[in-house]
Amino acid sequence: MVIVATRRWQPLIADFEAVLDPNRVVRRKEELLVYECDGLTSYRQRPAIVVLPRTTEEVAAAVKICDRYQVPFVTRGAGTGLSGGALPIEDCVLIVTACMRQILEIDYDNQRVVVQPGVINNWVTEAVSGAGFYYAPDPSSQSVCSVGGNVAENSGGVHCLKYGVTTNHVLGLKLVLPNGDVIEVGGTVPETPGYDLTGLFVGSEGTLGIVTEITLKILKSPESVQVLLADFASVEAAGATVSDIIGAGIIPAGMEMMDNFSINAVEDVVATNCYPRDAIAILLIEIDGATAEVAAHAAEIEALCYKNGARQITVAIAPEDRLRLWKGRKAAFAAMGKLSPDYYVQDGVIPRTQLPRVLQEIEALGQKHGYRVANVFHAGDGNLHPLILYDNSVPGELEAVEALGGDILKLCVQVGGSISGEHGIGADKRCYMPDMFSAADLETMQWVRHSFNPKGLANPTKIFPTPRTCGEAANVSIRVNDLIERF
Repeated sequence: MVIVATRRWQPLIADFEAVLDPNRVVRRKEELLVYECDGLTSYRQRPAIVVLPRTTEEVAAAVKICDRYQVPFVTRGAGTGLSGGALPIEDCVLIVTACMRQILEIDYDNQRVVVQPGVINNWVTEAVSGAGFYYAPDPSSQSVCSVGGNVAENSGGVHCLKYGVTTNHVLGLKLVLPNGDVIEVGGTVPETPGYDLTGLFVGSEGTLGIVTEITLKILKSPESVQVLLADFASVEAAGATVSDIIGAGIIPAGMEMMDNFSINAVEDVVATNCYPRDAIAILLIEIDGATAEVAAHAAEIEALCYKNGARQITVAIAPEDRLRLWKGRKAAFAAMGKLSPDYYVQDGVIPRTQLPRVLQEIEALGQKHGYRVANVFHAGDGNLHPLILYDNSVPGELEAVEALGGDILKLCVQVGGSISGEHGIGADKRCYMPDMFSAADLETMQWVRHSFNPKGLANPTKIFPTPRTCGEAANVSIRVNDLIERF
């Protein structure tokens, strides 16, 4: 048994074991390797120690130990993040919330639930569906991603067009600050006086503190739901349909687009037998609400699809049929694993009207760099997820696809968009923050970070660029003391 327990770490281990069950203090080398990356597996760094608290009090005790010894800490949920937000840094403590998996309270009368951060996204809907409720944010990884991770990255999903992303469904938070203090922000009602600290913490990627309890808004299940699948002979026609639907004043619950490459990949793996393999693009459009309203919107959407050249439209009303249509879209990322040893996914946002132009330019960039790019995205709000296929065993390929991904992000900014829609910045995209924000913008953000995290111990090196991180490969081991900002 190999144990990472140098003389330096023995006092911390002893202190952690005094406040936690020793079985929840991980220090064996082979066990630490499990935590060396999140869903962005290209970057890896083994933490020095992993601790698994179960309560707010245990999280606070762990953070106070880190503060006492001036050791940086990184928070990790289910480890499904795709931007390296939970990537450990050298000589850090990884605080994992996966054991905090209790639904603490369900209040149907006021349409809210209180959960710990390790609760899996889909568990919330499963817990309340019997009473006719559901939790709207639904990332494609909702069966495995945790609510705490969703809060950290402000995750979205296919229904974010109509219902918004995580921040639109969080009423309040219990937090452990980087010095170990416990505070509560927000509350049990949608609006509270004072600064919107809840909104500040959602999407802060663990750089301001650790979420230990989350009060979520739940919604009544709609009276009627329909899903339409329309296939097109061109991306331009599909993009025009998206604009026309929104222009008509219809806001679908979700509106997703997949290109031909993605269509065939998911059919090869999932075999839905619903996606026409010869389509250049398909639109998946879900509408929900009152029965009469859904029927009227469905007829109008069908007319707009045909006006723009849709070849055929499939309509699903029964739950099992709707699930079949969504199955391929939800499995799109995983399906790429059959086509390539590795893939690199990006996450950018563009104005809807720029869809045809940007997709053409992404194709040109892929040809220029010599890599295949599949496109799956939330068409309704312009959130792109280009998947770049490559082989990490070939020297230099990772760096090449990172450069291609960077070019795609810069393109998104150039057309008036953003470098992230729901995956966060993390370690992956920090060097592109200056492409979107001015020096004054970034300095202001650092002041906010410094006010909550003055010692720089909470998830250092993430979100913001530094000369060293942006001058070297992002997966090089970097000591935190070299990276603490001038604040």
